[in-house]
Amino acid sequence: MARPAGGSEYLDAAMTKAAFATTVDELRMAQALLLPLKFGLSLDDTGIALGISKSWTLRLRKRFGRIQSGEEQPKTRKGHRNRARMTFEAEAALLAPHIEQAKQGGVIIVPPLKVQIEAALGRPMALSTVYAMLHRHGWRKLAPDKRHPQSDPVAQEEWEKNSPKKSNKHKNASTAPRR
Repeated sequence: MARPAGGSEYLDAAMTKAAFATTVDELRMAQALLLPLKFGLSLDDTGIALGISKSWTLRLRKRFGRIQSGEEQPKTRKGHRNRARMTFEAEAALLAPHIEQAKQGGVIIVPPLKVQIEAALGRPMALSTVYAMLHRHGWRKLAPDKRHPQSDPVAQEEWEKNSPKKSNKHKNASTAPRR
């Protein structure tokens, strides 16, 4: 015979949490406690109803009890970034001079910026991480580069004027009969 479900002291709190849950995790924790106590479902049946395994159902029930008794704080993800090496404010301070220069008509050259950020962090980082950081701080490239910053438009125009004309050899070769 199966053991009776425990946690009846949290039944009222679970009913309230299920009615006013703001996240899926909160709702699942409340349902993991309510379904066995209120409707007599087993842990297997509760897991099937919630779409999780029996062991996760048990973990959610225990966690709900710990949160209600004050032993554990509910997990929130407000304002946190996974694996962040710097705070948002520290990133903003590091990028501020470069973004100001870009606002005044300059361009941000990312590879030297990457070296500077790596020196501040003391570890290597991917180039895509620098682009993601710039994106987080509102930097947008408004127009694509039309030319290289060190190019000489006068020399390019002169070369185009004095370059040899295209040859018609490739056209004649395709129309020649094959042997």
